[in-house]
Amino acid sequence: MRDWYPRDAGYSRFMQIGVHYASFSHPGWQDSLTERLAATARAADQGGVELFTVMDHWFQMEQLGGPTEPMLEGYTTLGYLAGLTEQLRLGLLVTGVTYRHPGLLAKTVATLDRLSGGRAMLGIGAAWYDREHTGLGVPFPSTSERFERLDEALRICRQMWGSDDGAFAGEHYRLAETVCVPPTVQERLPILIGGSGERKTLRLVARHADACNLFGEGPNVVAHKLEVLREHCSTEGTDYDAIRKTVIVMADPLADADGFLREAEAYAALGVDLLTSTPHGDDPVAWTTQVCEQVLPRLQQL
Repeated sequence: MRDWYPRDAGYSRFMQIGVHYASFSHPGWQDSLTERLAATARAADQGGVELFTVMDHWFQMEQLGGPTEPMLEGYTTLGYLAGLTEQLRLGLLVTGVTYRHPGLLAKTVATLDRLSGGRAMLGIGAAWYDREHTGLGVPFPSTSERFERLDEALRICRQMWGSDDGAFAGEHYRLAETVCVPPTVQERLPILIGGSGERKTLRLVARHADACNLFGEGPNVVAHKLEVLREHCSTEGTDYDAIRKTVIVMADPLADADGFLREAEAYAALGVDLLTSTPHGDDPVAWTTQVCEQVLPRLQQL
């Protein structure tokens, strides 16, 4: 297993890569969706990819074709992939807090951690896709309430994964018992909060998270977001350097490897040590294999 690094400000590491499997709409998906997904995960596992993620959506996003395109439920997918891989860290990028009661979410992620041998990561955010909420009858509270619920959900997860199995009483959630047996394999199961919102999201990163995932809007924008995060850490009394910085990039590493690596070097200078990219083209297996062979060795030199 590729360890998620410890919360130690003095710890250094090479730049790594993650694969975010966002689209299932490859040619012939009706007959080969499962096999193609499995083969991509195996290629990533064997090729040195650190993190493999899928989305937590019930409808495909409209940017990728909308609800008429295929979408798999996230944690079922990760459980399947856990049985096919040995090294990959597995998570959703990211779970919407509105989709699952946090007590059940904590149990689900703990189960994934147990069955994967300690490879689970909780990626989580405040949720945003109102169409799938309305379409499937899921309540979609206001933005402010979703962030309040996210704060409570994070506290519940930490409590359930720790030694306190007592009650939790919040404004939105009340749990009489926070029992979670068997416990997680990892002593501290990592939590990643996705999003770049400066007032709420990054404050919750400072308060609760082991990692952030920022949008790859360029090194200058990411530098500003990280300065905001640093300020929140100062306010919250947490260690900025102990929070892992990750970025999701839209550029295809294979289309312009030199350009991708120049940008990666600029991100690395800011303290970012994991870049996640989505497979481009019609063959995610070939794309992942080529990224592992042609780009990852150079990336790890940064």
